[in-house]
Amino acid sequence: KDTASRLGQRKLGEMSDLVSQFVIEEDYTQINYKGKPVRVTPLAYGDIIKWFNNSKNGIPAYLTVDMTTQETTLVRLKDGIKYAPSEYLMRDLNRALRFKYPTKIFGNISFEIDDDGTPFWVASTVGYKIGYWSGEDINGAVLLNAVTGESEFYKVDEIPTWVDQIYDADMILTQLNYNGKYRSGFFNSIFGQRGVLQATDGYNYLAINDDVYLSTGMTSVTSDESNVGFVLTNLRTKETKFYSIPGAEEYSAMSSAEGQVQHLNYKSTFPL
Repeated sequence: KDTASRLGQRKLGEMSDLVSQFVIEEDYTQINYKGKPVRVTPLAYGDIIKWFNNSKNGIPAYLTVDMTTQETTLVRLKDGIKYAPSEYLMRDLNRALRFKYPTKIFGNISFEIDDDGTPFWVASTVGYKIGYWSGEDINGAVLLNAVTGESEFYKVDEIPTWVDQIYDADMILTQLNYNGKYRSGFFNSIFGQRGVLQATDGYNYLAINDDVYLSTGMTSVTSDESNVGFVLTNLRTKETKFYSIPGAEEYSAMSSAEGQVQHLNYKSTFPL
């Protein structure tokens, strides 16, 4: 994401007609677009004065960054984005969602594009499976067209396949830790802790077929710098698979890799 942000700032700096009026939203959502891992993010108004000057036509473009080739593209829109966090009044994204869906509890809101390149805001909706306020989970999502403001609610199993991120990483890691902690019962999680697992403190994304998966290691709460396996979680469906492959914990691998090229001062990312 840091690399994508630097590439995006460089690209915007090349656009003399935009750089004085707009900045870049730091969303950089990881998606799988036409079989490639891509990060996307919209532009935003520089300030309220620049909003007054440009709001009639809306935000004119969004950025895509190919995460394999680093090719950065500024996609100009025929009709500008009229609904965004940097908008005001009734076009403010959160206000528009609240007025259209007053009873929904919203979670993560991400910027994505469909297969035709049309920009959408994907707003996950939250439900609770334990009592009224416990067992937080995603029960659907609102897809709001960023240009027209048209929106529709979908249940989890009805969400279009081009959508890639319904579940945010923090929720997935929290549920993985619950699963690993209580898999053998509550008392075992406190006394003995036989088979108790926890997710590694880090993650990365992997594009498979038409979806984006979260990848992270699982380690024993009593182990030292070793993993018992890893998991892949589909961020659209939450389908999760555990692969029992013991090995080094990710941060040990990262330190080892950096040690091999320490004379170059390289810094490693969280590995896949």
